[in-house]
Amino acid sequence: MLRKLYDWVFEQARKPYAERTMAAVSFAEASFFPIPPDVMLAPMILSRPERAYRYAAVCSIASLLGALFGYAIGVFLEPLAVRLLEIFGHGMDMAVYQSWFASNGFLVILAKGLTPVPFKLVTVAAGLAHFHLGLFVLAVAITRSGRFFLEAWILKTWGPPMLKVVEQRLALSFGIGLALLIGGFILLKLL
Repeated sequence: MLRKLYDWVFEQARKPYAERTMAAVSFAEASFFPIPPDVMLAPMILSRPERAYRYAAVCSIASLLGALFGYAIGVFLEPLAVRLLEIFGHGMDMAVYQSWFASNGFLVILAKGLTPVPFKLVTVAAGLAHFHLGLFVLAVAITRSGRFFLEAWILKTWGPPMLKVVEQRLALSFGIGLALLIGGFILLKLL
């Protein structure tokens, strides 16, 4: 089953419309969609390493635009924003968001934008808190570009040799990746 899923993802990454699909996923993930763009970005880079930085740029721009949409949801559609945050287990009083962003907003955006935490939680919460739009855009541009370009550099540099190991030990690689992802979420919840 893992082999079929793995092959399917790589097949999708090679399709002519893959870049547009990745951009749409990146946009949506920053505002309302739960799946991160890395599920497309990584296989696309591994399929065509010479385009790694182009893919990272597309992902970064789409994520920034999606973040602005998420911010707008928080500002203009408060009931929907509150419901989205509740669905993802982050329903709080409005005063909590406002104090949280007033004291640490820029750092929160920088830190959360680098992690696998669904970025929509940050963008919608920033809008709800009416965090300064200029600082929001700056923080999002820094953190998302940093994340996607670092991923592109790592995969372009070490991806092909790692890919051979992953393919030889697919179940073990998947298990380790899943354990790291779950561990990261647990660690972030505890912080």
